[in-house]
Amino acid sequence: MSTPDSTLDRYTALTRNALAGTAPSEAEALWILDGEDVELLPLLHAAYEPRRRAFGRRVMVHVLNNVQNGLCPEDCGYCSQNKDSAAAIRKYAMKSDEAILAEAEAAAMSGATRYCMVLSGRGPTVDRTKRIGGLIREIKSRWPIEVCLSAGLMGDEHAQILKEAGLDRMNHNLNTSERRYNEITTTHSYADRVATLEAAKRNGIESCSGMIVGMGETSIDIVEVAFKLRELEVPSIPVNFLIPIDGNRVQDDGSLTPEHCLRALCLMRFVNPTAEIRVAGGREGHLRSMQSLSLYPANSLFVEGYLTTRGDPIEDTYAMIRDAGFEVDGNDAYREAQAARAEKGRSQFRIPGGGDELLKPEIARA
Repeated sequence: MSTPDSTLDRYTALTRNALAGTAPSEAEALWILDGEDVELLPLLHAAYEPRRRAFGRRVMVHVLNNVQNGLCPEDCGYCSQNKDSAAAIRKYAMKSDEAILAEAEAAAMSGATRYCMVLSGRGPTVDRTKRIGGLIREIKSRWPIEVCLSAGLMGDEHAQILKEAGLDRMNHNLNTSERRYNEITTTHSYADRVATLEAAKRNGIESCSGMIVGMGETSIDIVEVAFKLRELEVPSIPVNFLIPIDGNRVQDDGSLTPEHCLRALCLMRFVNPTAEIRVAGGREGHLRSMQSLSLYPANSLFVEGYLTTRGDPIEDTYAMIRDAGFEVDGNDAYREAQAARAEKGRSQFRIPGGGDELLKPEIARA
């Protein structure tokens, strides 16, 4: 049986090793997730130290733009856009260039560090990739904002086009462990996802990849994903908490208490101490009143929604960040606009959109 002093030594060791770039052992990782003697506040403090060294008290804000919605041939069971889902979403083909650019401007002026374009589907054609590349060039020529793209499976030819266009990051989430991937998706493989991340890396594009917690996985599955992301040297890791949507095959497994979510974020920070860890989909419903504590292990988040589901309004999220003693990282255009609005006594900029096509699913309260 551990004593109070020996347990405190475990938190100190986790911090010391993370600051040195050393990952926890598998036993330590499982203790973080499942240990009955784990105290949440000391664990959060231990995870905060490597987060603070890498990012200070800054919080990066990301805005998702669902550039193409639904009409997808894949069967990812957690997604309301998959071919078998009966979710009541509005389906549409790729938006016009004008609409995509307008939403990029809105993201920049709202304080987003990164504008994330997301397209449903298995993966883009080369011609579609060239069109996306043109949009990336235009966005980066107009606004001081980074661009991320999530468009499905891609190879070297796609990655070369996107690299030349100036894409900052390519997203493709692992979502769950390799051993249980077929329980979630059957129309492509875990290896296909890894291959997309490797193509991005070979062509000089930073990768963004994370997971969804709450799909019936065990703690060892969460540990496996955390270490696979470390092996792949992924610099941007979104940790999603499953949003249960009526009509989807995969539903909430009942594991997602606020403490479980926070422990998973801490684990991801200890295993990937210098990565951008993002508290992503489901934070509002699953973390509830403990959302601000997620900023101790995590240093970024999404605002205004998650493709087909609503999130908290941007004003509420910014208030939560500042009330917790953190600061919005922002971008130069946002800071200039904020200063100008302050002089005129105007309120913060609000992202347009977030319309009727976005679902607001109910998450059961424990």
